[in-house]
Amino acid sequence: MHRILSKRTLGPKIREYVIEAPDVAKVGKAGQFVVLRLHERGERIPLTIVECDPQTGGVTLVVQEVGKSTQEMGDRFQEGDSVLDVAGPLGLPSEIERYGTVIGIGGGLGIAPLYPIARALKAAGNEVIGILGARSRDLLFYEDRLAAVCDELHVMTDDGTYGRKGFVSDALREILVSGRAIARVWAIGPAIMMKVCSGVTREFGVPTVVSLNSVMIDGTGMCGGCRVQVAGEAKFACVDGPEFDAHKVDFDLLMSRQRFYAEEEACAVEAYLAAQRREGETK
Repeated sequence: MHRILSKRTLGPKIREYVIEAPDVAKVGKAGQFVVLRLHERGERIPLTIVECDPQTGGVTLVVQEVGKSTQEMGDRFQEGDSVLDVAGPLGLPSEIERYGTVIGIGGGLGIAPLYPIARALKAAGNEVIGILGARSRDLLFYEDRLAAVCDELHVMTDDGTYGRKGFVSDALREILVSGRAIARVWAIGPAIMMKVCSGVTREFGVPTVVSLNSVMIDGTGMCGGCRVQVAGEAKFACVDGPEFDAHKVDFDLLMSRQRFYAEEEACAVEAYLAAQRREGETK
């Protein structure tokens, strides 16, 4: 069992948990993830590691309540409660070197995994430019954390309620058009966002890394649910990644795979909410 050391709300349906997992906290690195299971009947939930604290044994995770299990976690699991399993660290860590000037882009929930990568890149001696994006101000989080590890930070919102109105790809293009020498770009977020950013950096010949953690299911490569095409070869996001060369990823195939289980996921959420309503009526 793994105790929840803290829980806080970052935005609508977005929670930050610090979960006691001392073995993971000792060795977890930027870019890696854990697989969490709430209880004996719970499904496996892959979650990217945001931060590890070897002193307390705490591992920080950010969860967006979209599916049945993440909604159950938000509704039923509070600070002081325990989850059954936390397996990890899994996946290959980010390749952190001293590249020069780099750009880190986080869109939506992708802001969470971007933070440890940006922090590690800064610690390695890079000049780090951060670009954060969200649909609106209330969905933006970790701005303060990214500001602390970035030399320059751009904030974009789709509706213009905060920062500049527009998309992260707009800010990316402006920087590249300016002629600044950018050694490498990391882009993490919705698949369509990563695809568009990849298209922009391809124009300028800038090496780009994307994280495909959002397509993972069981986290071990056994289910095949996270199979993607990279340079024409089949790869598994959970064991071969989750980071890949953006210019070699077949994003159209990736996005089609993300829709494979949409009906089953919707049915599971509907059943869970119905059970919640029945439970409430009996109290």
